[in-house]
Amino acid sequence: MSKKAKTKNALHENKGISQSEITNLSSISNIKQKRKTHPSVDTLVNDLITGNITALSRAITIIESKNPAHFDKANTLLKECLPYANKSIRIGITGVPGVGKSTFIETFGKHLISLGKKVAVLAIDPSSSISKGSILGDKTRMEDLVKHKNAFIRPSATGDTLGGVARKTRESIILCEAAGFDIIIIETVGVGQSETAVHSMVDFFLLLQLAGAGDELQGIKRGIIEMADAIAINKADGDNLKHAKLAMVEFNRVLHFYPEKASKWQPKTTLCSAVNNEGIDTIWDVIQEYIAMTKKSNYFNTKRQEQNKFWLIQTIEDKLKTNFFNRADIKKELAHQLKLIEDNKTTPFAAAEIIFKLEE
Repeated sequence: MSKKAKTKNALHENKGISQSEITNLSSISNIKQKRKTHPSVDTLVNDLITGNITALSRAITIIESKNPAHFDKANTLLKECLPYANKSIRIGITGVPGVGKSTFIETFGKHLISLGKKVAVLAIDPSSSISKGSILGDKTRMEDLVKHKNAFIRPSATGDTLGGVARKTRESIILCEAAGFDIIIIETVGVGQSETAVHSMVDFFLLLQLAGAGDELQGIKRGIIEMADAIAINKADGDNLKHAKLAMVEFNRVLHFYPEKASKWQPKTTLCSAVNNEGIDTIWDVIQEYIAMTKKSNYFNTKRQEQNKFWLIQTIEDKLKTNFFNRADIKKELAHQLKLIEDNKTTPFAAAEIIFKLEE
């Protein structure tokens, strides 16, 4: 009798475990063993381009990994997927907290799926700078959309810095496109630094705004409005409809004071109610009009080329920064200079100069 069989018999006799329970335990063991087996890059790519969601999730996990052993695999993965990418429409969606971004994206996503589209949602999720914790709640907030076979939702925690996550989100777009998703939606954390990063990786930038909350422009940075290709006043329903219409007039007036965009596109303002599924089709019409116009003028391709150049420089800067701070001598001198600053024996600028001299 084999050792494995003896173990099973011992379990059966001494622990009172039934044969069916032994079979279940064996199945669970087999599943765990399969999970430990990491597929090769070729296998992962072949599965991914057929639209396999599990392969897509695994691929994104690899590119998000901070393990140096995964870097080469991640780069090879992206290169292999690149020929199948760049065939989607990339849409950035932002708005102040409480504007209803998740509800809007779910309703908008379901509308696109009803038109035969495959929709991927990549959400940049805020992390606490104190606890490092992250909500990552998009899958729970979009409970209907996440169940659909033609939808994929992937939140990414910002961690200590936005830049790294933004770069990983940029790479995740390529993987999602290779998996056959023709609409990629990037949801931001709200009005702030993330908007600039997301704007640099999308084709169309939509700003969601809420009416009836006092000054319609309060809390909205000028730069955010300048980046917007369209503004949608959400929750335009019930008693709030009148306020929403007034807000639309106000935003239309403001938009005409901004400089002309390089795309020659005049941003539009529209009303919608994500809860009631109203005005969603109009927003999609606006996006299609923008895409058609910019493709005709070749601005669409030019913008993507400029974005690629931007991300080349951004990636180099991130790599240099990571390599610099990971050096043992830099870490040691940095700790020393920080102590001197605490003791008020040097200035941040003088400390920086001393640390930089280690590079010479």
